[in-house]
Amino acid sequence: MQLSFATLASLLAASSLVSAVPLQRRGTKMMTSQTRLNAAGAVYFITNEPDENMVIAASINSDGTLNLDRAVSTGGRGSHGLSDPLGPDALFSQGSIKASAKGQVLATVNPGSNTVSLFSIDPDTPTNIQPIGGPVSSEGEFPMSLAFNSDGTRLCVLNGGTVNGVNCYTVDKKLGLVAMPNTLRSLNLNQTTPATGPAGSTSHIIFSEDGKQLLASVKGVPPNPGMIAVWDVADDGSLSADFNAVAPPEGGLLPFSMTIIPGKNAVLSTDPGVGFDVFDFTSGNASTAVKIDGQNATCWSSFSKKTGNFYLTDIGTDIVTEVKVDDNLKAEIVNQYQQVKSGDTIDNDIATIGDNDYLYILAPAAQTVEVMSLDAPGQAKRVQSLHLSGPTKAAGVTINANNLQGMTAFVRE
Repeated sequence: MQLSFATLASLLAASSLVSAVPLQRRGTKMMTSQTRLNAAGAVYFITNEPDENMVIAASINSDGTLNLDRAVSTGGRGSHGLSDPLGPDALFSQGSIKASAKGQVLATVNPGSNTVSLFSIDPDTPTNIQPIGGPVSSEGEFPMSLAFNSDGTRLCVLNGGTVNGVNCYTVDKKLGLVAMPNTLRSLNLNQTTPATGPAGSTSHIIFSEDGKQLLASVKGVPPNPGMIAVWDVADDGSLSADFNAVAPPEGGLLPFSMTIIPGKNAVLSTDPGVGFDVFDFTSGNASTAVKIDGQNATCWSSFSKKTGNFYLTDIGTDIVTEVKVDDNLKAEIVNQYQQVKSGDTIDNDIATIGDNDYLYILAPAAQTVEVMSLDAPGQAKRVQSLHLSGPTKAAGVTINANNLQGMTAFVRE
């Protein structure tokens, strides 16, 4: 059923022309009567609904603000992990949807179907996404995070359910995702489907800065710390048979998101048990756990090229924490920014528009996307709260605060 739906949607989309008043194809629900042409970029997140998962796309204006545009079916289903109480951050993860600017493609997980979907991105109208092939098996259960390599020619998925681990694909612009040999690797975690968490669940998958390693973060179960699993990546894209388990630095417990520290063979990993951890993969000597006073659950992070700083979101306090990491991997908190209270701020991403960087934060309980302008180090300011409930309801798109997930930005290169 999924293959036939996706194929039909592709055929309809291929015959459609982008116009000021776009033709609505099957599987697409428009939230505007006029798509913004030549937008600076777009952001995407998922509804993650159990009956039908959809990608919500919003165009980015030249001033960094957003316009809701459309919702597009992934051809798969969403799911919510097992937690008590039930709340936002259904997948316990970062990276459930990812865009590649170089590849001009977008991928998303379908955790209720155990599949991954791939879309092309029209660089001139980036909210115009069209499926490539049909959803493909994640080769595991409860897929919850994705990573493209640097040029968008390969994609890897992190599965967090009973059958957990990683699997990778070649990105084919005609066929879609083609499973790569010698990339299906297990984490051997004692988990359930849907995953039980947040403690003990998988979190995030990324490539190292040089593309020679694949990293997956796993939260600990207190008092036992989690780890970052590291596989070597061969020239043909195959993965080492076993992973190297890197423990958090002393005081670290629940490695969640991972954001590359440029030029340092290191990552900043959010850690809701303390604040954040710095993992030094060169020697380990500079690895540290850093406390954020008053934090509740700091779980998501992004890096700004303009300010040179990291931006971390906390679902419990609705605070964005700005962090600087120096050349010696010493980290310090630069500033903090209160967001909409009780918004449950989760996934975030950063886009460079013109000469400025903008931070996009999904706040599912408030049903908004918060937009911050990163004017200079320590000088971020909120410029928009994009409200989701009215436009999605009018378009017949179901959203639920407990299910909304993901945030990824695309800016044409």
